[in-house]
Amino acid sequence: MKILPALALMLFFMALAAPAPATEQFAMKTGLPCAFCHENPSGGGTLTDAGRRYETMLSGRVAPSTANDTLRFIIGYLHILAGIIWFGAIFYVHIILKPAYAAKGLPKGELILGWAGIIVVGATGILLTISVMPSFGAFFHSRFGILLSIKIFLYLIMASSAAVVTFVIGPRLRKRLAAKSMPAGTGEDNAVFTPDTLSTFDGREGRKAYAAVSGNVYDLTQSPLWKNGKHARHLAGMDLSAAIKQAPHGPEKLEAFPKAGVLNIPLPSVGEGGDRGEKSPSNRPKAAFYFLAYMNLTAIFLVIAIIALWRWWP
Repeated sequence: MKILPALALMLFFMALAAPAPATEQFAMKTGLPCAFCHENPSGGGTLTDAGRRYETMLSGRVAPSTANDTLRFIIGYLHILAGIIWFGAIFYVHIILKPAYAAKGLPKGELILGWAGIIVVGATGILLTISVMPSFGAFFHSRFGILLSIKIFLYLIMASSAAVVTFVIGPRLRKRLAAKSMPAGTGEDNAVFTPDTLSTFDGREGRKAYAAVSGNVYDLTQSPLWKNGKHARHLAGMDLSAAIKQAPHGPEKLEAFPKAGVLNIPLPSVGEGGDRGEKSPSNRPKAAFYFLAYMNLTAIFLVIAIIALWRWWP
């Protein structure tokens, strides 16, 4: 699967951020006295029950005889796995699909995968936070708590933006696509397409796959080489006249497919196309999608930085 490289990358970063063994540096991070973890108030020696729990959590070692520690390990494992899946889905959109492609509507598989990650990360994060933080004040009076607070804030921002994209922007983009006029003309091969109407035939989620070359539009829906509207790095719903010049074959390959019509590229007028057209109200949902997509990508790198700080910041 194409998403695996992104997941492997996330796993690599998570592995780098593995927690360190408990030391006096942990007391500096949390603001807790040594007596919280050690029976000796000055530190060292026999651990208290709380100290043993923190040692297990920080070292990543599990005490099989302790049910709570085993449960915490399982929850932590699910938390990291869900984070990898969620972040991997975001990387997949940016690296493989590209935001311009995803703006037409996120594939259902990636959408379900992303939301599964969001829900599991949130649920397991709540449980882990309850088991780690000794008090509410520790969120504001310790380095560990401050970093955790920032991480929770970033999670809320990312989850909220995902909800906006899924339930507000997404339906508007789909409605906009559905509202576009169908090609002018009648018959099977004399319809007149514009770039906008052609883009609706992208071959995704059951839609037909059309592509234009040299002013002619061809129906590639039945071709196994254009499954889901994609062939190599080329996408259906686009004018491939320039791309065909770089291909190992000529336009004769496309000419073998049924002709769906012709492509008419209208000249831009004032308020249409160009910079002024991009700022029109009809393009606002797409602009909002781009903004939230890149904001989430930035948030991912901030979360990774926070996890790394837990490991390396004394």
